[in-house]
Amino acid sequence: MTASVRDVASLAGVSVGTVSNVLNNRPSVSPSVAERVRAAIAELGYVPNAAARQLRAGQSRTLALVVLDVTNPFFAEVARGAEDRATESGYVVLVGSTQHDAERESAYIDQFRQQRVAGVALALAPGGTAVDDLRAAGIPAVQVGATTSDPDLPSVSVDDVRGGEVAAAHLLSQGRRTLTFIGGPLTIPQVRDRLAGVRRAITEHPSARLEVVELDEMTVAAGRAAASDLLRADARPDAVIGANDLLALGALHAITAESSLRVPTDIALVGYDDIDFAATAIVPLSSVRQPARELGRRAVDMLLNQATETERHLVFQPELVVRASSAERPTQ
Repeated sequence: MTASVRDVASLAGVSVGTVSNVLNNRPSVSPSVAERVRAAIAELGYVPNAAARQLRAGQSRTLALVVLDVTNPFFAEVARGAEDRATESGYVVLVGSTQHDAERESAYIDQFRQQRVAGVALALAPGGTAVDDLRAAGIPAVQVGATTSDPDLPSVSVDDVRGGEVAAAHLLSQGRRTLTFIGGPLTIPQVRDRLAGVRRAITEHPSARLEVVELDEMTVAAGRAAASDLLRADARPDAVIGANDLLALGALHAITAESSLRVPTDIALVGYDDIDFAATAIVPLSSVRQPARELGRRAVDMLLNQATETERHLVFQPELVVRASSAERPTQ
């Protein structure tokens, strides 16, 4: 059974208030009494409840980060950046993964409100009410990974429209003309923006054709299944753009394992996020790089510093990293 502050007071023969004074290093307690209290603490193995003390003081050293899928290495890197910056500032970070589920997101927000966290950084699940719930509780919020039309909601993101555009433009510059975009659901703002960028690049090439395959999830398995279907189609694409690297890696696996087609000679691939696995794939994957760890760090900065007007919406520019999966076709 866990010892309480009352147990410590009883064993030391003092009041609960005296134990509290010792725990808070107040000088009002004589050295001999303080020593008796510390001996009781050691004997009972009592651990002070820091969270409760913070609540009584009306402050918290805890932040929260809510992501769409913590198993995605991109969001794991965002969490790493958030934790690094929070630790530097004397805070800890609670992490929740919604799996794109608005109800699950709401449950996390309820828990974090009860914890009285100092702020929440979140990648919003489609259809959720998290921002309104946090505002009602007076808890600062920052959106991570997507731009926002809400001028009162600070955000840190990447220009995903530009990211989709550079990915498609890279493929089109090599003469690829039948592109397929795989990703979804399209209720996710980042996916919509990446697709919008691909479409913008396509408009510059009237002879090019784009097929969109909307998926229910953004996993390796989903990417492999989508690519398997494309391989069985009457007209296969000569390039595939994955809305994230997991989808593109799944597509790569399907092409190399289920067909005699070669990457990139027959089908070129480009992913998005530039996770560590992209560079080490059997055919190293070209990808649009996002500064994931920096997104997490800057989100915490915004929460702790109550972002100024000029810093409320920070947008990073993406970078296309070209590897073997979309290298130029060899001369025939």
